[in-house]
Amino acid sequence: MPLLSQSLPSQPRCLPFSQAKRRTPLVQPLSHTTAIKRHGLSVCLASSNFHSMASNLVELPIFPLPLVLFPGAMLPLQIFEFRYRIMMHTLLQTDLRFGVLFSNPMPSSNDPSSGTVEVGCVAEVVKHQRLVDDRFFLICKGQERFRISHTLQTKPYMVAAVTWLEDRPPPDPKQGDDLENLASEVEGHMKDVIRLSNRLEGKKQDSQKADVDLRKGQFPTPFSFFVASTFEGAPREQQVLLELEDTAARLKRERDTLKSTLNYLTAASAVKDAFPSSP
Repeated sequence: MPLLSQSLPSQPRCLPFSQAKRRTPLVQPLSHTTAIKRHGLSVCLASSNFHSMASNLVELPIFPLPLVLFPGAMLPLQIFEFRYRIMMHTLLQTDLRFGVLFSNPMPSSNDPSSGTVEVGCVAEVVKHQRLVDDRFFLICKGQERFRISHTLQTKPYMVAAVTWLEDRPPPDPKQGDDLENLASEVEGHMKDVIRLSNRLEGKKQDSQKADVDLRKGQFPTPFSFFVASTFEGAPREQQVLLELEDTAARLKRERDTLKSTLNYLTAASAVKDAFPSSP
């Protein structure tokens, strides 16, 4: 069952970051690589130059990671190997964007969802810090979604021709009110899940924080991405939510997931009340 994270992925603890500035992309082959380390996993990354290929296709370096990035979500990374630290100096002179694609770190032949996915999210470096040993901490932010049209190269890293992916607008303008109602319903379930989770973990409930505004003025579509980003324990479910092109469908699926989680937590809370642990 998906676990609801109460916050976005935490940033690395380090000194204040330098603000990464957007610069004119360098027109050169995508032939450089860099490495990142996130939660103990090393993967290969590349320079992030965009090259228009057709009216609706863009050339984009793709970086498979064991996570699903959503628009608006933050992603901390660390650059550590020497040859890739050199590449980081070049990366900071480019458009600072690359594609993140979910890759199952433990694929199974019996699991049809363990194959390569086609929909991912662009990550843009928004902050960086260079340490004394020339390592780099990066903070990236999820931007637009993309769908892979075809692969252009696989070595030394994957480069693909992609198209941008957006949610389809509702056919009836009146459905905008339905989206608002759905978003409010999802927010209510999230608050209930957080409240019960804190209760089961023995955390004291702050009355002022109990009714926190989770939406923070977000429209239904970005809010649906925020909700999906909290389902960190279920990357396959997150991938399904990322691929949906209908905000209402995404919110309804999130509502059902939260309802299921809430039912489980309610039952667990009842058991805890019936059989309290001895002091």
